[in-house]
Amino acid sequence: MHVRASMCRGMPVVDDCTQDVVATLEAPVIDSDTGSIQGFFVTGVFSHDPLFLQIVDIVGWGMQVHIRSADRLAPPEEIVRLQRFFTDRRTILGQPIRTQGSNTYLGRCDDVQFNTHHFTLEWLFPRKFFVYRQPVPVNEIIEVTPDVVLVNDPLRPTKTRRLKKEMDTAETVVAEAMPAL
Repeated sequence: MHVRASMCRGMPVVDDCTQDVVATLEAPVIDSDTGSIQGFFVTGVFSHDPLFLQIVDIVGWGMQVHIRSADRLAPPEEIVRLQRFFTDRRTILGQPIRTQGSNTYLGRCDDVQFNTHHFTLEWLFPRKFFVYRQPVPVNEIIEVTPDVVLVNDPLRPTKTRRLKKEMDTAETVVAEAMPAL
């Protein structure tokens, strides 16, 4: 399933054994190097302290997020292997998105779309002046720095794209000029 992060916020997290709602989803934690989601911050039903849900503990995703057990939710500071993601200043959500070639400002990354089967990012959704702009596919990302997400210039076609377009145009002109046999 393809889901936008903004649509997940507030989804109930359900203990798969007891079918009790134990938390609600909040913000995802994204690995800036690979574009994979490591987990989600959640707000517990009985506690307002932030907890963390790792991706490996999710057993089902639909209208609710099913997890193995409520015991799998932990304070973020207790999950040692994920500490580098919590302290990394290179975030994707909230960062300005700029093109590499023309240094055009596309907007701030306001939302992302990810696949719930592999938990990998697919699209970035920049927003500029309260309006969503054209989505940027994740494979166009060149680099994520603490200040900006750098992407390929979508407005400037690459040399191969230009050559292909010129060849297609030439073939069309030749086909129209030839009499029908």
